[in-house]
Amino acid sequence: MKKNKKHAPSVNFKSLGKTIKLMYQGNEVTSILVIVFSLLSALLSAIAMSFTKELYDTVIADAINNGFSGNLVIRNFFIKWGIFLGLSVIFQTILGFLTVTVSQGTLRYVRNKMFSNMQYLPVSFFDKNKYGDIMSRYTNDVDTLDTFINQTLPNLVNVLTSVITYLIMMIINNIILTICVVVILTLIMTLSGTLLKKSTKHFYKRQQIIGRMNGYIEEMMGGTRVVQVFNHQEESIKDFDKIKEEYRQEEMKGNMIGNIVGPLNGNLVRIEYILIALIGAFIVIKSASNVNPYTIGMLAAFLIYTNSFSNPVARFAQELTSVALASAGSERIIELMNMEHEEDNGYVTLVNVNVSEDGTITETDKVTHKWAWKHPHQDGSLTYTMLEGNIVLDKVDFSYRPEHQILYDIDIYANPGERIALVGETGAGKTTITNLINRFYDIEDGKIRYDGININKIKKSDLRRSLGLVLQDTNLFTGTIKDNIRVGKKDATDEEIIEAAKIANADGFIRMMPNGYDTVLTRAGEKLSQGQRQLIAIARAAIADCPVLILDEATSSIDTRTESIIQKGMDKLMENRTVFVIAHRLSTIQNSDAIMVMEHGRIIERGTHESLLNKHGRYYELYTGKFELE
Repeated sequence: MKKNKKHAPSVNFKSLGKTIKLMYQGNEVTSILVIVFSLLSALLSAIAMSFTKELYDTVIADAINNGFSGNLVIRNFFIKWGIFLGLSVIFQTILGFLTVTVSQGTLRYVRNKMFSNMQYLPVSFFDKNKYGDIMSRYTNDVDTLDTFINQTLPNLVNVLTSVITYLIMMIINNIILTICVVVILTLIMTLSGTLLKKSTKHFYKRQQIIGRMNGYIEEMMGGTRVVQVFNHQEESIKDFDKIKEEYRQEEMKGNMIGNIVGPLNGNLVRIEYILIALIGAFIVIKSASNVNPYTIGMLAAFLIYTNSFSNPVARFAQELTSVALASAGSERIIELMNMEHEEDNGYVTLVNVNVSEDGTITETDKVTHKWAWKHPHQDGSLTYTMLEGNIVLDKVDFSYRPEHQILYDIDIYANPGERIALVGETGAGKTTITNLINRFYDIEDGKIRYDGININKIKKSDLRRSLGLVLQDTNLFTGTIKDNIRVGKKDATDEEIIEAAKIANADGFIRMMPNGYDTVLTRAGEKLSQGQRQLIAIARAAIADCPVLILDEATSSIDTRTESIIQKGMDKLMENRTVFVIAHRLSTIQNSDAIMVMEHGRIIERGTHESLLNKHGRYYELYTGKFELE
């Protein structure tokens, strides 16, 4: 059975139409003025050109017959011609200003829309797409759209208005010659369209390769140390050369075809001009004996109309190269702008509450540090369940791809305040479990309950607000250390920030920084060690004060001595919280209430540290190192 092959689109006017439609969002008045001034400019220019007939049949004829005796005729002609031509220039200038205003407003809207929409995309999107390719949409694809809006689109509008105006003027002058012009130009446009359809495929592939190229460059920049340590420079250069060669081939093929269109159209238009001149001269000669002969002035005016009509049409065919490029870019932009947000059908929310002595729960807008799940019912009633941190995974199955299952029949029961440790080889499914608790992905079978509530009924933002998270790969943002810690709690005071840093044992090194807590971090905290970055991430989790805490290799980048120093702080951080700990360093989880040993997506052992050691099973092998030795 043959698979449907996905072809790169030709000039995707549907995508461009959607993009052009964006111009009117926030630019309604200006966009209408652009169309109005385009029409007026083209119309005034056409009227100015229409004076050619008067120049030949009246002014020059008067000069030949009367020796320029009618100075008033000449003066009136140049006054009228100058007024219309001058107004056309003025309108063109205003049109240029309006076009820039619209284009910049549109690009600002597009970038904002892309970025704001991206914030609500599911984690799976970022897992499936390279960051370099996503960045290419913001840079290269937006640049092609910028060129289209600033240059190509105004030219197309001008072409359209000019073509319509001059076509009307041509029909008024001579319908037969007009038909000849239209037939010849139709043949030219058909030929141009065939060539441009081929070049568009190459431009589309080029945009895709740019995304791959950016992704590869980003990977090599991030892995510079690894590349140099293993002397992988030559291999990296060869791989990059392959991508560059693919890009060069597509760019060359696309531009080679696209660059043929301009000269080809120019020469064909010249041939058309000569043919129309010959046909027109024949008509002038044949109509000399008529009552209303076809004059030289009329022919001269028609030839100017022909040139003014044909050149924009030929230019339109040439502009289709830019349209093709913008089509490829706008398709990727619109895809990101309109991508569906992370699905969330939850209706249970997290609210601040007061609890009276008799146990009555009352919702409040004030910060009470007491939380409850607000559960609305179909009859309009509300029930409140206190947030305690009880997490249950009941027979959970999951797979990232249908053909490759990751988790099998997972059962975990975490009571409030308990520490649950997940251990096992890399790829056993430990981090996947925490991703499911956060609902970065949804399970395929089974149930996950939070305080007795199925988590698919809880709004994702409220669910995640109750979960503190410290990952192995820390993410620090450009800003002060204080701002980075405050990510965990937007309204945190300076005193709360310092207290959180002390819990994480980060206060000491922060105070030694040039500006202390006001030290500005750039490029993901490049001036800090990996351990220091992780301490700030732990402080961020501490200030969030969440009832459930997930530590995914949270101390993996901290040396043993520092780890022992902050262990008391970590113990304090984990007090009265349900904690899920993922660790390869088994010494950090010995005091866990329950340890789950995972292998190939299944829990094969569970128990306390002592009970698992006594079993002499897989945990015993991991702890004593016998498993690695085997």
